[in-house]
Amino acid sequence: MRYKERIEINPEILVGKPIIKGTRISVEFILELLASGWSEEEILKNYPQLQKEDILAAIEYSLEILKEERVFAI
Repeated sequence: MRYKERIEINPEILVGKPIIKGTRISVEFILELLASGWSEEEILKNYPQLQKEDILAAIEYSLEILKEERVFAI
């Protein structure tokens, strides 16, 4: 779980959404960019405060959240 070194949750920043440490860039925003077709290179060019490892941490964090999700058949 390398993402723990790069992701933080602070209620004082973006109402507690998970962000990349030292920025106001949320995991959600990075995923939105990727889902919209942005490449890693485009993200890094437009947000120079990010590193490749930050993008990977956002994906890894999201994966961990999905693994914990429980689905119940009704």
